[in-house]
Amino acid sequence: MNEPFDAVDVIRTKRDRADLSSAQIDWVVDAYTRGVVAEEQMSALAMAILLNGMSRVEIARWTQAMIASGERMDFSGLSRPTADKHSTGGVGDKITLPLAPLVAVFGVAVPQLSGRGLGHTGGTLDKLESIPGWRAGLSNDEILAQLEDVGAVICAAGAGLAPADKKLYALRDVTGTVEAIPLIASSIMSKKIAEGTGALVLDVKVGSGAFMKDAAQARELARTMVELGTDAGVRTVALLTDMSVPLGRTAGNALEVRESVEVLDGGGPADVVDLTVALAVEMLDAAGRPTAESEVRAALQDGRAMDAWRRMIAAQGGDPDAELPVAKHNEQVRADSTGVLAELDAYAVGVAAWRLGAGRSRKEDPVQAGAGVEIHVRPGEQVVAGQPVMTLHSDTPERFDRARAALDGGWRVAPSGTPVARRPIVLDRIH
Repeated sequence: MNEPFDAVDVIRTKRDRADLSSAQIDWVVDAYTRGVVAEEQMSALAMAILLNGMSRVEIARWTQAMIASGERMDFSGLSRPTADKHSTGGVGDKITLPLAPLVAVFGVAVPQLSGRGLGHTGGTLDKLESIPGWRAGLSNDEILAQLEDVGAVICAAGAGLAPADKKLYALRDVTGTVEAIPLIASSIMSKKIAEGTGALVLDVKVGSGAFMKDAAQARELARTMVELGTDAGVRTVALLTDMSVPLGRTAGNALEVRESVEVLDGGGPADVVDLTVALAVEMLDAAGRPTAESEVRAALQDGRAMDAWRRMIAAQGGDPDAELPVAKHNEQVRADSTGVLAELDAYAVGVAAWRLGAGRSRKEDPVQAGAGVEIHVRPGEQVVAGQPVMTLHSDTPERFDRARAALDGGWRVAPSGTPVARRPIVLDRIH
């Protein structure tokens, strides 16, 4: 077949800091998906994009080309509006679990097409798969039926959504181009726009445990994604949220499900509750159903959110009353002095949970349902010498040494009375 462009010319255009034309972008994304543009050519283009950036017009066109590579879902036939949330990932970030049923309480359907964890950030599907019987793979018809009936679904994204992204994502991982903001933004937004949601709230994490450590970069990513969503006709807003300390008191799969159920039961750690409520308020507002924060909090207290959770889990074959898996072994990390916990680094905790078996190094690796880190003391809280600060959980006790090594230098006890600054959970709002 005669191709209208040459891959080398497209690479040279971006290498020389010029803008790619719409026709060049449409062709290169399609040709790469078809296998006409070779992996090494796309890696050269990805590196040129990382180094030289893209204009708003280029990023929007690139995103549309990724969407055009596959199918689009259509929720227009539902009796209620749709809103979705995407988080850029962090340590202890179990927010999707209580958030989806909470938003469903107020008549907004939540199609939460989620992924698995890689590296130190956990995956929503891995967490839910620790519930006996629960299944991630649903057909499009099952997704639509569950949204109409229950109002919330958390499941795996089908292979048909933005297949160009799947291919490019794997390539970026092995070529040092994961950090390219145009490619991150178009990767996330191509899937979310193809998913067909009417409103989207982005939770862009910033801090040591986040993908974006730097606030200026996180803000640029958030702004780029909000522009992409807006240009595609999706009501989009982003919250910049703190990921310098882990969210809540757990990092791991079943551990985080247990904590999410506590939140749905009207309890749970304040930071998890506050972020869940803040995102729910934004989602309801973006979906055209503005609801007061006090109303949203009430739905966690009075059992309505828990009812929606139980129906959502049962609809996907899970038993909401089943005992969650517990790791076979545990070890405690104890304070060596008395004082106040001054620091608890999110990245260190995330790596420890991963090394304990809660995460994976490669896509095909299995994860342990019960593995992870339980946090007993949070920054600003008092601690006595010998008191457990964390408990490590794993089915494979030989992993404990490497997990402890990951935590070395990741937490610090200061003398009593030392002031400990706490950042607010929501740092900024971009719309």
